[in-house]
Amino acid sequence: MTQEEEEIVLLDYWPSPFGTMARIALVEKGVNYIHKFEDLSNKSPLLLEMNPVHHKIPVLVHKGKSICESNIIIQYIDEIWKNNFPLLPSEPYQRAKAMFLVDFINKKVHGSSVKVWMGQNEEQENGKKELLEWSKFLEEELGDKLYFGGDVFGFVDIVLVPFYNWFIVFKTFANFNTIEIECPKSSLSSLFGIQGKLVTWLVNIETYSEFYVLMMEHVTLFEIKREDPERCGAFLIMQ
Repeated sequence: MTQEEEEIVLLDYWPSPFGTMARIALVEKGVNYIHKFEDLSNKSPLLLEMNPVHHKIPVLVHKGKSICESNIIIQYIDEIWKNNFPLLPSEPYQRAKAMFLVDFINKKVHGSSVKVWMGQNEEQENGKKELLEWSKFLEEELGDKLYFGGDVFGFVDIVLVPFYNWFIVFKTFANFNTIEIECPKSSLSSLFGIQGKLVTWLVNIETYSEFYVLMMEHVTLFEIKREDPERCGAFLIMQ
């Protein structure tokens, strides 16, 4: 096998929570990899080749083969690199429960975040109400534990953490700070504990805020339809 085939490459776009999930999993497992940011307005031949069906990020390239979609990538990483701690519990029920929460976050939290991100008026307000409801549910699931898996940072935590950056953006630009008030464990100072790995993975919020402003200016300037996620911003272009 050539050196190029041995390389581990992650195709990604930095604002995407789903790309961030893959990056967290790789770093937590101590995997050295090449990080290639994609220009989603001019996708690289490598991305088109490695994800010929959806042409979306993230894509993990390992031994010349592609693994697509964040959940599948994280499971692959956990199974291939067994060093350090496992990202998923080995006990069948706990494993199933973790996968349920992962699916819940990817569908419910993501879906409602999109409404706050791109919605207007009633749609945006509905998104806020939904996010508060989902946050209360997750807060109950977290309970008194440091992480969703107990003392071990795992799959569920990896999936939830990247969305927190966007919650702060929503607070600034959508006047949405209800989660912090009604779900204190979902605030920066307490979710997983301030000493936990959440803080390690929080990206500079000013960078996200700048991206939000630029993206919304782009949407307004070119009258991009909100129904077209492929052109409405990186927050929607993810798996």
